[in-house]
Amino acid sequence: MVDRKDIGSWLTGPDTSGISKYPGERLGLPESGPGSIARAGRRIAAIMIDWGIALLISNFAFGGDSWATLAVFAIEQILLVGTLGYSIGHRVMGIAVIRPGGGTPGPLAALVRAVLLCLVIPAVIFDPDQRGLHDKAMNTLLIRR
Repeated sequence: MVDRKDIGSWLTGPDTSGISKYPGERLGLPESGPGSIARAGRRIAAIMIDWGIALLISNFAFGGDSWATLAVFAIEQILLVGTLGYSIGHRVMGIAVIRPGGGTPGPLAALVRAVLLCLVIPAVIFDPDQRGLHDKAMNTLLIRR
């Protein structure tokens, strides 16, 4: 026979035993400080800085064309993230893009990541480790430096 203790109570809430305590725990990253997952505030500020730079370049070079702004943004992401592991906005905010084992993502990962980032939707859908679909697709992490 089923007893009430077997079912539990709605007062106890859902079972959270398999859920991480903080973003990046499942990946073996620290909770805070260098090497931890970059939180949303830093990410948003970094992308705003990068977009602002792309907008300035686009205004001076292409008369403010919105497609040119998107292209400048994508080129910045591909070149800088692919070679250095961070864009200008990332650098200012103290974050970097890495592979889980360490090291820069490389040109192919930067290209795919930038294209998905330009589509916006993959960047706003993320997992419990705060990795957007663009990061999951290329197996990259955005961490604090």
